Order: sequence, then C-alpha cells, then structure tokens
Amino acid sequence: MSKISIDLIWKLDEGILAPGKYSNKHVIKFTSEKSIIADSAPDWQGDSKNINPEQTLAASLSSCHMMTFLALAAKMGWPVLSYTDNAIATLGKNLEGKMSVTSIELNPKIKFSDNEVSKISLFLCIMNYLIFTLTSEERELAIKQYLCALS
Repeated sequence: MSKISIDLIWKLDEGILAPGKYSNKHVIKFTSEKSIIADSAPDWQGDSKNINPEQTLAASLSSCHMMTFLALAAKMGWPVLSYTDNAIATLGKNLEGKMSVTSIELNPKIKFSDNEVSKISLFLCIMNYLIFTLTSEERELAIKQYLCALS
C-alpha cells in the first residue's frame, strides 16, 4: 500500500473569521514543484479564476475512469489513439437539504485506429453500469466474467 498526500495552506489575510467575512482562497501543493490556487465555487463567492473542490473531484473521477479504461483497453489489445472527457460536477442540495455535489457526469470521447468500435461501445456501456450501480464485490466479479467472455 502506498500513501498519497497533498499539503493545503490557508491563511486569514484580510477580514475576520466570521460568516461571509473571510476568503476560502488557499494553496494545494501536490509536490514541491506543483501547486494550485484553490477557492470555493463561484456559487459560494469563490473566484472563478481559481480551481474549486468540485472541479478537482470531477477531475479525479474522470482521471480514474480514463486510467481504468486504458488499462482494460491495453489488456484487450484495443487500438485506442486518444481519450478526452468533459466531466461535469453538479452542485445542489442533498436529501438533508445541504449543499453538496449531487452528481458527476462523465462524457468520454475515445478515438480508435480501426473498426473495433461496436465491441468497445458495448464494453463502455457495461463499464458505466458496473462502476455506478454495483457493489465493489459484484463489480469485480462482473468485470472478470466479461473479460473472460471477450477473450
């Protein structure tokens, strides 16, 4: 097992720490060379020039989805040339009436080098079903069964 960490740095530069009187602007350091300026979403008075947690959550899910797809595509020998995605996080109220990310929509676009598209399109439909509807144990079993059926 490996541990992945970030450093988050926030300071009260101006104002007072009272509701609506302070900035959520902060720095997230991934490595000593890589960092981003983050803030709350514009809906929560954040600066739209900065990255917000909802964007990073959507980016993380999109990135993990792509890496899972590419690992399976490599195992199956699919001729993938490129993969792009426009992930959309939706802010809304949850069942308790509190603001939260209520959904994240992934919209992958994959370019292949030949006509394997029909088999791969079916696989993508099944992948989305597996990822978003099954428990982890059910998902693992279904993926193994599907991969065995294709090979």
